[in-house]
Amino acid sequence: MALLQHVCSIPLVRAVRSRSLSNISISIPSSRAPIVSIPSPSSARVPPVGSRVLLGMSEKELQQLAVDFGQQCYRGKQLHHLLYKTKAKEIEDFSHLPKAFRYDLKEAGWIVGRSPVYRVVTAADGTVKILIKLEDNRLIETVGIPVEDDKGSQRLTACVSSQVGCPLRCSFCATGQGGYSRNLKRHEIIEQVLIIEELFKYRVTNVVFMGMGEPMLNLKAVLEAHRCLNKDVQIGQRMITISTVGVPNTIKKLASHKLQSTLAVSLHAPNQKLRETIVPSAKSYPLNAIMKDCKDYFLETGRRVSFEYALLAGVNDGKEHAVELAELLHGWGLGHHVNLIPFNPIKDSEYRRPYKKAVLAFAAALESRKVTASIRQTRGLDASAACGQLRNEFQKSPLSALDESESESKSQSIVSVG
Repeated sequence: MALLQHVCSIPLVRAVRSRSLSNISISIPSSRAPIVSIPSPSSARVPPVGSRVLLGMSEKELQQLAVDFGQQCYRGKQLHHLLYKTKAKEIEDFSHLPKAFRYDLKEAGWIVGRSPVYRVVTAADGTVKILIKLEDNRLIETVGIPVEDDKGSQRLTACVSSQVGCPLRCSFCATGQGGYSRNLKRHEIIEQVLIIEELFKYRVTNVVFMGMGEPMLNLKAVLEAHRCLNKDVQIGQRMITISTVGVPNTIKKLASHKLQSTLAVSLHAPNQKLRETIVPSAKSYPLNAIMKDCKDYFLETGRRVSFEYALLAGVNDGKEHAVELAELLHGWGLGHHVNLIPFNPIKDSEYRRPYKKAVLAFAAALESRKVTASIRQTRGLDASAACGQLRNEFQKSPLSALDESESESKSQSIVSVG
C-alpha cells in the first residue's frame, strides 16, 4: 500500500498545474533577489528529446509518467493497456485519455514508438517475412512462423532482429553481406512482436532472437526488450531464446541476470581452425573460451545451453565432424542438445545445402554418442525468410524518395494471413 501511495502521489506543484504555468519565473523585488523557477510539469522527470518513447515502458513507469503530467496514476494503467493490448500506434489513438493529457504528451515530444510496415512477403508454408521501415528510413526484417502441432494447438514464433544488419559477417549468412548500420532500440525490437500479432490476429507464443544482427552486441536493448516482452506483452521467459555466435564477456553478463530463457550458442564447427573459416569473429573468441563460458553459464543459471550447428555440404557435415563435436561437448560436460540447421541457399554463396542422407547421418552419429540432436525444419525458404537468409539492400543505406514511391502500393497496409 505504501508503494502504491508513493507511485500515485501527485506533488503539490503538479497538482495545481496548468499549461499557463509552464516555465514561470517569480522575481523577488530586491537588488540581490534570487530567481525562483517552477519547472514545467511536462518536462519533469522525462528523458531527453529523442528518447521519449512510450513503447517499452513498464506499468509502474507509465503510472509515474502520468503523475508527472498531473494525472491520476490510473491513467498510467490505461497507457499500459493501450500500448500492449490495444496496440495503439499514435498518441491520437489514445481515445481513453483526456484530450489535454494527449496534447501535453505530444507537446513534450513523447511518441508511441511504432514503425510502419514497408512490405510483407508470405511463403507457401505460411511463414511471413515483414520488412519494417525505421525512423531513419532503414529496413529491418522480422519473421512470423506459424506451426500447428499434432493436437491442433497453434504456436506462433516471432524471429526478431536486434540490429540493422550485422557486423560479424559469418560466411554462410546473408545478413552480414548486406552491411551493418546500427543497433536497434528496445522499442524497435518489441514492435516486431506486436506487428506479427497484428498480422496473424493471434498471440505470439515464442520469441527467438535469431533475426538480423548479433544480440550480444546489443545486450542492453535486448535485455530491456526481453523484460517488456515477458512482463508487459506476457510471453513466458522459457518461451524466449537468445542466440549468439559468441562475443567475448557477454555470456558472463547474460548469466548474471539469471534469466529462465534459453541461450543458444552457434558453434558451426567442432574445432577452432574450421570455425575460423566459417565464423571470422571466432579468432577473437577461441572455442575453448566459449565452452568454458557456456559451462559457467549453466552453473550460475541452472539452464543448459542449446547449441546451433549450420550444416554446410562437404565443409562441416561429415561423420568425423559429428564425432569430434560430441567429444567437444562431453569434454566440457555440455553434451545436451544440438540443433542442426541445413544450409539455406543465399546469393553468390560458395556453400551448398547437404543432402538429407548426410543430415540424418550426422544426427545419428551424435545420438549414438549420447548427444541429443534435432533437425530444424526449413520454413519460409521461398520468401527468403529462412535461417541465414535475412538481408535487404536498405539495411546499410536508407530508403530514398524513389524507393518509397516504387513500393508505395506494397507498404500502405498489412495484409491478412489469418
